[in-house]
Amino acid sequence: MLDFLMNPGVITGVLVGALILVIVLTGYVKASPDTAYIISGLRKQPKVLIGKAGIKIPFLEKKDELNLQLIPIDVKTSSAVPTADYININVDAAVNVKISDNSERLGLAAQNFLNKRVDYIANVAREVLEGNMREIVGRMNLEEMVSDRQKFAELVKENAEPDLAKMGLDIVSFNVQNFVDGNGVIENLGVDNIVKIQKNAAISRAVSERDIAQAQSKAFQEANDAKIAAETIIAEKNNELAIKKAELKKTADAKQAEADAAYTIQQEQSRKAIEIATADANIMRQEKEIELRRKDVEVTEQELDAKIKKQAEAEKFAAQQRAEADLYARQQNAEAWKFEQEKEAQAKKAQAEALKYQMEQEASGIRAKGEAEAKAIEAKGIAEAEALDKKAEAMKKYGEAAIAEMYFNAWPKAVEAAAKPLEKIGNITMYGEGNSAKLIEDVMKTTHQVNTGMEQGLGLNLNQILGSLVGVKALEKMSNDKRED
Repeated sequence: MLDFLMNPGVITGVLVGALILVIVLTGYVKASPDTAYIISGLRKQPKVLIGKAGIKIPFLEKKDELNLQLIPIDVKTSSAVPTADYININVDAAVNVKISDNSERLGLAAQNFLNKRVDYIANVAREVLEGNMREIVGRMNLEEMVSDRQKFAELVKENAEPDLAKMGLDIVSFNVQNFVDGNGVIENLGVDNIVKIQKNAAISRAVSERDIAQAQSKAFQEANDAKIAAETIIAEKNNELAIKKAELKKTADAKQAEADAAYTIQQEQSRKAIEIATADANIMRQEKEIELRRKDVEVTEQELDAKIKKQAEAEKFAAQQRAEADLYARQQNAEAWKFEQEKEAQAKKAQAEALKYQMEQEASGIRAKGEAEAKAIEAKGIAEAEALDKKAEAMKKYGEAAIAEMYFNAWPKAVEAAAKPLEKIGNITMYGEGNSAKLIEDVMKTTHQVNTGMEQGLGLNLNQILGSLVGVKALEKMSNDKRED
């Protein structure tokens, strides 16, 4: 083991390892994000560490620092600078610069500001920025600079960036704080702008008030139109509602009337159906009673037959003869009772048929009476027509107008006489087709015969006379109306 440790190779390796460990421990460096470590010595290009760690070989390499933090600079013109329109002003601006992290610019910054204080870097940058700011002031009008500070700042920044880049610096921000002149020009520009702004504001206010008044008037008109339209719609809806209510009431009244009529008809039909059903029930009841009595007779006969047969079997020939005689007598009695029942039923049936015949005879008598009265009326009408015929022959000298007047006076009496017998008829019961229509037809036929008799007796056409008379009457009325006018 000792020999191994004393081996020259081992000793050399140990020494090399120890040396490496010492180098690592003493040369280990770690840069923060806002600081750049520049390690130079053994390399042609320095090694730059920003926010990371590295190894610096002791005694052989050197470590330098560059501060990467923002450097605020207050840039002011040291004396008044004439603008493009020959107005002397002073400019005050706030600028932030920093050492660039670009590798090329960082190398330039290392050459210019390595291990320099921030104040030194700020003074160098201020001089460059002031010179570029004075240059831009001489190229712009005062009013343009005051009204558009952003443009002025951008022009200064663009003009100064190449100069600062050559030093390894970047412009982070450039803000103009103030423009100052000793003659009050900027203040006068402000007054002019104030007047313009006040003027525009007054005009805008007047225009706004005018627009408001117009809008209010239009809104009032629209509201009034909407109100009138709404009231019109309400009135129309009320009218429609009233009409609808009237229609519904009319429909309801019609339905109620139909229901009342239907109820009356149904009540009358029910009454007739009840009467018919009652009559049918009475007839069926009588038929059932007759059938029941017939059944009772048959049962009685069967019972008697059974008793007689039993007695005939128990008794002797003499008793059997006596029983047969007795049976015969009973049969005679049963047949007599049955005959009485059938006779009674036939009597009731004959009574019903007699009642029906009596009703038919009464109806026939009423009908014959009506026909006789109608014929009498017809004969009377014919006689009166003949009398009128004779009267008409006697009055032909009075002309057709007098005859027509007589016709008008006599015709209603003839019709009244033809219909007079109908007033004496209280109730008529008719069967078949001989109903009231037949009677009315007879009356109208009699009236027609009266007209025919008058035409034949007078030898005139009453229809033509009546037409002529109506024409004459119409002409007389028109003449009278003209005279009155």
